[in-house]
Amino acid sequence: MAGHSHWSKIKYKKQAADAKKGQIFSKLVREIMIAAREGGENLDTNARLRLAVENAKKFNLPKENIERAIKRGVGKLEGEKFEEVFFEALGPGGSAILICGITDNKNRALNEARYVLNKHGGKLVAENSIKWMFRKLGCITVNLKDQQNLKKENLEILAIEAGAEDIYWEKEKLDIYTKIEDLEKVKNYLIEKGVKIDEVSIDFVPKEMIELEENEREKNEKLFEELDELEFVQNIFTNLKL
Repeated sequence: MAGHSHWSKIKYKKQAADAKKGQIFSKLVREIMIAAREGGENLDTNARLRLAVENAKKFNLPKENIERAIKRGVGKLEGEKFEEVFFEALGPGGSAILICGITDNKNRALNEARYVLNKHGGKLVAENSIKWMFRKLGCITVNLKDQQNLKKENLEILAIEAGAEDIYWEKEKLDIYTKIEDLEKVKNYLIEKGVKIDEVSIDFVPKEMIELEENEREKNEKLFEELDELEFVQNIFTNLKL
């Protein structure tokens, strides 16, 4: 089975905190802009943009903010010029880390990431040194607690019937991995079957996981927390088994 693709405990905790502080809006807007610039403004043909807009609505980003971000992304409105960045790193104990971000100053973002990594015993590595360890897949997260009359076995069968490439349990949460082009089809199938979906995303999923001693895991967690506090960081993916 595939391993968990992101540091979900940090991600969910951070999203909850960001929503209170309003900082999540900035990240949502940047993701919409980049998605629109990359694949156009049509939500029907641009899966990444569709996901970004759905996520923005979940966090109650105002409609006018969404529309403005799309227009800026496709060049219909002037604004700051943002670019997507991917930094590859090794964490304490040899964990592989992909730092995905959006910034208007790549050099500043690089220096910020390097500073935090060095502080926590990690280091940046050359491009493509570890990215090959991950696969880019669609991910549908389902919380067993939210389902009515569905057991683990039922969810697994439904995921397979829907066309999942792989599945991974983390306690009560099931990650259902799909090819990116099949993500919408699998999601709709599950919804039709009455499955309540917690989150839909496009993730970098590790081909293999590593396990570390407790003290090394704690070091990694502190590293991920501080990386996630950086303004440019959108997502962190790791091969560290939780």
